[in-house]
Amino acid sequence: MRDKLTASKVLKYFAIVYVVCSLFYATGHLLGIGKSSSSKRASIAPRSPADEKILSVSELQERYHGNHQVTWGNTEEGTSEDLMLSKVFSDAMGPSKVIPYYFKAEASADSEEVTIATLVTHNRFKVLSRLATRYKGPISVAIHVNDDASKQEILTDLHHLYDENPDMRRYVDLHLVVDKFDRQFNMWRNVAKFFARTEYIMMLDVDFYLCTDFRKSLKANPQLMDILRSGTGAIVVPAFEYLNSDDGEDWNLFPTNKGKLMGEVQDGKLDMFHISWKPGHGATNYTRWYGASEPYKVVDYTFSYEPYVIFKKEGTPWCEERFIGYGANKAACLYEIYLAGIDYWVLPDDFLIHQTHHYPLETRAKERTYNKKLYSYFREEVCLRYSRTMIAAGLWDTSRADNVKRECAKIKGFNDIVTRMIG
Repeated sequence: MRDKLTASKVLKYFAIVYVVCSLFYATGHLLGIGKSSSSKRASIAPRSPADEKILSVSELQERYHGNHQVTWGNTEEGTSEDLMLSKVFSDAMGPSKVIPYYFKAEASADSEEVTIATLVTHNRFKVLSRLATRYKGPISVAIHVNDDASKQEILTDLHHLYDENPDMRRYVDLHLVVDKFDRQFNMWRNVAKFFARTEYIMMLDVDFYLCTDFRKSLKANPQLMDILRSGTGAIVVPAFEYLNSDDGEDWNLFPTNKGKLMGEVQDGKLDMFHISWKPGHGATNYTRWYGASEPYKVVDYTFSYEPYVIFKKEGTPWCEERFIGYGANKAACLYEIYLAGIDYWVLPDDFLIHQTHHYPLETRAKERTYNKKLYSYFREEVCLRYSRTMIAAGLWDTSRADNVKRECAKIKGFNDIVTRMIG
């Protein structure tokens, strides 16, 4: 019994020390909500399309080993871009070379536009091209390039993609991540977000087809736009999937309004995305959505929830880059956004449909096992971090702390630790 008590005291002591050390890390996320997106943006200048479109592999290699200088913030001497970006993405596996704006979109966008922030691998280039033509709006995409013999083929196909589709040239900012590490999904998401050039982003997987115009719906709803501007809410676009995977092959046949979608749902053809894993999207409450005519707030949040959301770029947490491979990576990102005091609101008439894509199931199963363990520890970390930060910032008794209180109370011993911190 004495050994158990001693172990318990040591654990609690460690937890308190940890949250004190992590205070400064989270304060920026919490106090940054609602700030102008220009307050922290680095003054890195996107490279011109003319320069980027003629880059050969040898020129890419030269840049890879070079020391390009840019000015960040108000410093006169400037800081190496490589050094700055190595710090920005320091939690990822490395070394990596991030090359922003390898291609830069020709069109400019209003600051309140929604940039689709996504990541694309070599085998999904055609799907990205389709997304650019369908969306006809700003897209910021991270492309992973293996630093090996396959680099030539990947870059050649990228250049062909831009040559073939004018919508790619007009709308898509493309950023390269050159290294030897596959499936660093959260790091790639952070790259796409970091270099997005509008106030709001939509974190989207490229395999989803945009069936409706969610931007039009947002602009027509002053309440939702105010929520976005305040940085206290993220907007969910519900995701669907065909139960027969063959039906999801031809996007030309997908419904483009809620009435047609409901017909296919009632016929048993369509259902929520990943119906076999309800925690992933169940909190959207599809039963309520079917009859909804107004936006509604997600009230049954779970830590496995991973919807496709629109949110403010500035002041929102970044995706945790320790998650490598499949499983929990996007859920962890959205979990931290939720704990930061950002609620989820569901659009009532807009939706996405998954375009059938076959995955390496064995690889996914193994990586899910690893990430499940990491996610368990991660949840405790961020709960301690945000509770400690909110207490220190005087936010614990405000609505900003509601999500932390509600969600983190599910972790055994959390309330006892909070009581000690408050006391």
